[in-house]
Amino acid sequence: MSKELKSWILLILLSLIWGSSFILMKRGMFSLDGQTIFSDTQVASLRMIIAGTVLLPFTLKSLRILKNPSTFLFLFSIGLLGNLLPAFLFTYAETSISSGLTGMLNSLTPIFALSIGFLIFKQKLTKIQVSGVVVGIIGAILLVYFGNDSKLSGDTPHLLAIILATLCYGISLNIIKHKLCHLKSIEIASLAFLTVLIPSIVIGFFSGSFVEIQTNENAAEGLFFIAVLSIIGTAIALILFNQLIALTSVLFSSSVTYLIPVVAMLIGVVFGESITLIQVASMLVILSGVFVANVLGRK
Repeated sequence: MSKELKSWILLILLSLIWGSSFILMKRGMFSLDGQTIFSDTQVASLRMIIAGTVLLPFTLKSLRILKNPSTFLFLFSIGLLGNLLPAFLFTYAETSISSGLTGMLNSLTPIFALSIGFLIFKQKLTKIQVSGVVVGIIGAILLVYFGNDSKLSGDTPHLLAIILATLCYGISLNIIKHKLCHLKSIEIASLAFLTVLIPSIVIGFFSGSFVEIQTNENAAEGLFFIAVLSIIGTAIALILFNQLIALTSVLFSSSVTYLIPVVAMLIGVVFGESITLIQVASMLVILSGVFVANVLGRK
């Protein structure tokens, strides 16, 4: 298999994995017949617990890194902003809005990454990149505004939760790039999960996650989807992404951003979720901003 073919296979595989993560969150909360299984808080805490446990073998090899107080602080920030908070914000959002729409808004991450890099870490931006950021933000505003046309209630706060999650991702990515670039990706991921593992267990306990596993007759179904989300969508996807970066450029690897919302939207439609034309149009505006800022801007 050629290097180029392997790169494209990894890119498509990652798009499918991460694009399907949004419907997996919803299936962890609701059974196929619409019965509630786990709450959004329970799904998020279980996801963190399972993913953190799966990554423990890698964590044990990297514990020496935690001896540096500043490195520990940055890793905790990654665990909090790049994993823990987004996990709870995304599941909260999906109690009201579709997984397809959630996947669409997730494409704001590179827009926020560029903005935070410029505002906080003094990273230079070209005029084209600034234009892309502005276009992306306009698309997000349109998506939030027209999200209220949906029959689902409480859309605006739930849409804003996703935007806040992507903002957290943007901050996390910049911390990794500017403060933890001397560490390997697997070290960053495993140790970041270690820093939030205990809080996740505590939240899981007090939210009744473990009791729900024992008492809910649909718990096995929900736990299966959460486990797939945690193991494949987090641990295995991380390894695949590291391979993709090693084989190609950062620019090629980041193009997965453009495919994830498409996969999320199509899977959502398959599961009976509805998406309006104006929402799709707003999504295209966001993707246009991402493309301008990250592709044309870099050129």
